[in-house]
Amino acid sequence: MKGIILWRILTLSYRNRRLEEFLEAITQLPQKSMLSKDDLLTKQFLIEEHEDLEIYYSPHNDYINQDASIVIVGITPGWTQMRTAFRQAIESIKKGDSPEQLVKKAKIAASFSGTMRANLIEMLDECGIAKAVHTASSASLFTEKRHLLHTTSVIRYPVFYQKKNYTGYRPKIDRSAMLSRYAYEEFPEEIAELNNPSLIIPLGKSVEQVVRTLITDKKFPGDTCLFGFPHPSGANVHRKKQFQEHVDSFKGIVERWAEKSSKI
Repeated sequence: MKGIILWRILTLSYRNRRLEEFLEAITQLPQKSMLSKDDLLTKQFLIEEHEDLEIYYSPHNDYINQDASIVIVGITPGWTQMRTAFRQAIESIKKGDSPEQLVKKAKIAASFSGTMRANLIEMLDECGIAKAVHTASSASLFTEKRHLLHTTSVIRYPVFYQKKNYTGYRPKIDRSAMLSRYAYEEFPEEIAELNNPSLIIPLGKSVEQVVRTLITDKKFPGDTCLFGFPHPSGANVHRKKQFQEHVDSFKGIVERWAEKSSKI
């Protein structure tokens, strides 16, 4: 109990968004290695819902790397990322990490975790990003060069449609007032917090559509976006073909971005 009280005091001094609201529920989660949907997709962590759509809290979405120069944008965190983030949060509480450390560690652990990360790294390398940031592999963006990277989603928190990962199509973001608020209001506000000129990598057509709309509405920088970049999920069977169709364009944009960044 004493530790929880201290955590609440520390949380009040930290700029994060929702951790304080859900902290006590996190401390009450079962101490097991593999959390289930029955543990996390509960009223305790539900942020809001509409019909078959539900948005849940996940601690990794409370961290913004304001000094990042590369931003990778997904549609929404999936179940795997959510579970990984909560598992890391439990470990952070055990170790006595500060709230800032908790959300940062959760972000590092959960960002495009699983097979998606390997697919993503392969594509980033082929675009020339590893060369641009002076490293042997883009894998370092998730380790020693993590300070260069901010990962996020147009819908910050995990969204589920009928308890399954939301993919951006059922319903489409523009047809949901709830989802549109996150995509067209909260997401550009998050990007505006970044300090450095950024290379934006929207993953998949749904994310690209949101970013293009924001650029048209002058709510988003549009000169360094890798449009056409496929989602790295293994379920995207057209991923490699889509990537090869745009890779030459990606290389040119990355080169121009790297040259511009080196002069700032």
